Amino acid sequence: MFIDREEIEGYLSKALGASQDEALAILKKADRMEGLTPWEVAVLLQNSDPEVQKEIFHVAGEIKKRVYGNRIVVFAPLYISNYCVNNCIYCGYHRTSGITRKKLSMDEIRREVQILEAMGHKRLALEAGEDPVNCTIDYILEAIKTIYDTPSAKGNIRRINVNIAATTVENYKKLKEAGIGTYILFQETYHQPTYERMHPKCLKSSFEYHLTAFDRAMEAGIDDVGAGALFGLADPKFEVLGLMIHNQYLEKKFGVGFHTLSVPRLKKAEGMDLSQFPDLVPDELFKKLVAILRLAVPYTGIILSTRESAKMRKELIHYGVSQVSAGSQTGVGGYQQHEEGKSTAQFQTSDERSPLEVLNDLMKDGLIPSYCTACYRQGRTGDRFMQLAKSGQIHHVCTPNALMTLMEYASDFGDTAFKQAVKGMIDKELEKIERPDIKAITQKRLEQIEAGERDLFL
Repeated sequence: MFIDREEIEGYLSKALGASQDEALAILKKADRMEGLTPWEVAVLLQNSDPEVQKEIFHVAGEIKKRVYGNRIVVFAPLYISNYCVNNCIYCGYHRTSGITRKKLSMDEIRREVQILEAMGHKRLALEAGEDPVNCTIDYILEAIKTIYDTPSAKGNIRRINVNIAATTVENYKKLKEAGIGTYILFQETYHQPTYERMHPKCLKSSFEYHLTAFDRAMEAGIDDVGAGALFGLADPKFEVLGLMIHNQYLEKKFGVGFHTLSVPRLKKAEGMDLSQFPDLVPDELFKKLVAILRLAVPYTGIILSTRESAKMRKELIHYGVSQVSAGSQTGVGGYQQHEEGKSTAQFQTSDERSPLEVLNDLMKDGLIPSYCTACYRQGRTGDRFMQLAKSGQIHHVCTPNALMTLMEYASDFGDTAFKQAVKGMIDKELEKIERPDIKAITQKRLEQIEAGERDLFL
């Protein structure tokens, strides 16, 4: 098995003796955007020198700007079923929790999607618990088709990323055929004894089956996979190294590693007590972990959800985060329930801003909110996406496409003040486009969108 607990613990132990000069040399390498080895990551994780800490954040911020510019992707989760046979002790869905079980009908899914579309969303992350009887792969596939087939007066969902339990090659092939974007699965923890303690006597108990899910997904033809660890279950430094070794393994075996990384911190959920988890991650360490991930995998997207506060999300965007959720509801039927003044949240969220408020705040910070799904629909996925990103040419499509989706959002959902702010940002960003041909095409398509055309991209 490619995750070796003693190897990771050895890296962390030995790295305690690394010097400041060694850490600074690693940061110089990171600044060249060549990625980092697990040993180099361990050195940065274990270093507590103030000068090194400052440089970690500085270099991470510079890499973020070089790779992603000032773009930030916006999405929303959609929870469709809380039926679950697992016994994860940190999760409000665990089988003995006593919650009311529900899965959405196709009509209810359409209603949730219509609400999300009315909020301006184009990208969703579909979420469901694991229950082979009540939440089958056929139900998931029907839900995906329903989401894609639910248009509104102002657009439709253009990309569905899917976060469901580890499954078989056959089922991953079905997801691929259904047109999913990224397949997302959190290992939860890479520390095997902790993993087994957190998932007692249930389908999810097998550490190895869960760990090798991406192998089966990639064998089935899914180009983009997204990983994550639930920070707070075990030593967070161990988790970062686990993620990096997992990514390294996939790169070696399949030629491409993670398309995205998610960095959720454990939050209070129904039926669990946070005081029972000794590895909760304080804010300053969390910021450092995110920055080091950006240094280690410069071209991999980093996702931050509404588990984190608006203040924390604002700061971490500058250290490496490239995707944020907005207006999220984390319960089954949560968007309809929210409209009715009710709550079905699976866990506590901290950022309660509406999508429009999130977009306004991003723009005030000089960031371009993006609902772009062009790469996925143009086949720029997997190693093709990474090759384009590493060449530096991705800026020629990403910034124009971000501006087009922002213009579309402003035209359909913005008030006068928002539209004026968008116009100012677009005018400013157009001047930065270096290639005259790309600039001319972008200007033309922005005019077309303003005149009523939709879903234009490079």
